[in-house]
Amino acid sequence: MDRFQKVCHVLTKAQPDTGLTPKEVIWRKNKSKLYRFSLPGAEVKHRTPIFMLYAMINKPYILDLEPGNSFVEHLVKEGFDVYMLDWGEAGYEDRHNGFAEYIFDYLHKAVERTCVHSGHSQVTMFSYCMGGTIGTMYAALFPERVKNLVVLAAPIDFRHAPLFNKWLDEKSFDVDKLVETYGNVPSQMIDFGNKMLKPLNNFVNPMMHLYSNVNNEHFVHNWRLLNKWVNDGTDFPGQAYREWIRDFYQQNKLIKGEIVLRGRSVDLTTITCPVLILTAATDHIAPCSQTQKLLELVSSADKQENSYNVGHVSLVFGSTARKSVYPETAAWLKERDS
Repeated sequence: MDRFQKVCHVLTKAQPDTGLTPKEVIWRKNKSKLYRFSLPGAEVKHRTPIFMLYAMINKPYILDLEPGNSFVEHLVKEGFDVYMLDWGEAGYEDRHNGFAEYIFDYLHKAVERTCVHSGHSQVTMFSYCMGGTIGTMYAALFPERVKNLVVLAAPIDFRHAPLFNKWLDEKSFDVDKLVETYGNVPSQMIDFGNKMLKPLNNFVNPMMHLYSNVNNEHFVHNWRLLNKWVNDGTDFPGQAYREWIRDFYQQNKLIKGEIVLRGRSVDLTTITCPVLILTAATDHIAPCSQTQKLLELVSSADKQENSYNVGHVSLVFGSTARKSVYPETAAWLKERDS
């Protein structure tokens, strides 16, 4: 079989299995599910449960791709009680749901259920990408429920998104027209926009790398895992998308303290718990400067940044994640568990 035939074979194989750490569903609301993870022989040794949150436009298995490449698995093995909210896939009937609905009616209720299930009154909010933005807002609105805040590659200060700022300028980008047309914004549109930040890297290089390394089984395996996740997005609920573009990218209301949900202001200065931010030096989705602003805004005395010379996804998957990010994050959490 020549190289081209091997590439064709790789592209037509069934998708690899992902999200393999054993879990049980302990709560549901509409399409969302709350998972609690476990492993044979792994005992819970640390008091504070970890509540994982990810971007509502992606699938949750980015934090649990496979054994040995899983933030979830590592933390469970280290003795943490790990939970995760799966947002589910929005349907047309969800198009009117905004951040108020998702934070108050879904996220807060899931955190409350986690506290009941674990027997503890607070969680470590462990949030990635857009999930980090949402998790940070939650910590500001419900500080009594958040003992620690861990934020991975999350946009906080939306001034630092040069291309998105140009593309989404309110003078030329009519977000209302888009939402009125689609209801929920298709995942393919979101994916295309993200990939256009670096079109050569995202459209051409992956196939070139696959062609060059198709005889390397380890490379092909990892390529297939990431290719599955990157192309496995979910539609963005219409009203939430409208708010994400207008309130965050166009008007940068979060760092100004101007986000108001159900009459309550999202004031980041109300966050006083220990805060750890993880940044990726070559991240083009959420550049370091977007996340770093959080440390200036919170009132926490205990706050820290761990930066790694990787990209957005390699912060949670790959050799750097396994050797550095996972163990260093676990160590930080252990020091703050009492």
